[in-house]
Amino acid sequence: MMLDAHAADVPRDTGMTTQPTQLPSPGDGIDVYFFDLARSADELAVLRVTLSPGEQMRADRFGMPSLRDRYIAGRATLRQILGARLGMPPEQIDIRRGHRGRPHVVSAVNVDFNVSHTGGTALIGLTSQGRIGVDIEHEGRTLNVDGVARKFMAPHEQAMLAGLEFDHRRRTLLRLWTCKEAMSKATGDALSAPFRRMEVTLDDTSAHVRDGPSPYTPDAWTLHTIRAPGDHLATIALWQEL
Repeated sequence: MMLDAHAADVPRDTGMTTQPTQLPSPGDGIDVYFFDLARSADELAVLRVTLSPGEQMRADRFGMPSLRDRYIAGRATLRQILGARLGMPPEQIDIRRGHRGRPHVVSAVNVDFNVSHTGGTALIGLTSQGRIGVDIEHEGRTLNVDGVARKFMAPHEQAMLAGLEFDHRRRTLLRLWTCKEAMSKATGDALSAPFRRMEVTLDDTSAHVRDGPSPYTPDAWTLHTIRAPGDHLATIALWQEL
């Protein structure tokens, strides 16, 4: 049975007065956290100390203070969640970029993570069951529906979208996009993934990979559709490397 969303079990002596919300787990071995990136100046000062020297330098390179503060809040919250999972102080976690620039925790072979941001909110997924990718979008986001469909959707997906009224088409496209974006983040391919050859089918509450070239073959993937707080759509993509 899924549990109701609740505040994550993050130690209170870390300077985090704003706690992430742990969402119901969509599957075995998957933890999902949703949180707001807005923080007070006092909290940001405490959170900054938990970042690595390289992360602090990156924060200082942001030209806009709002982007700098969101980066600090997001990275520090990731460290707090990983620290609670691994039983380590957040500042001691060694996060590095690996294959195709995909971040991972050095020496932590039993946990994989991924992060997605939209506006002032963020989603973090962790798993011990393979490779994970996450993507979150606000349900009300406006976009060039037909242009995105032509560039990123498979022919069968484009045909399906064409038969929908505009707002239903927009929301369905957002759901398809979160699926493909989450998959491309699990592999590390990002925008170089073969989006138009990755075919996803949707129903009211779930999503499935119908077809795709390696490594996007249906038998390697499980997609979990999530409704996050504040009218957000999200997908958790779990990849079992074959």
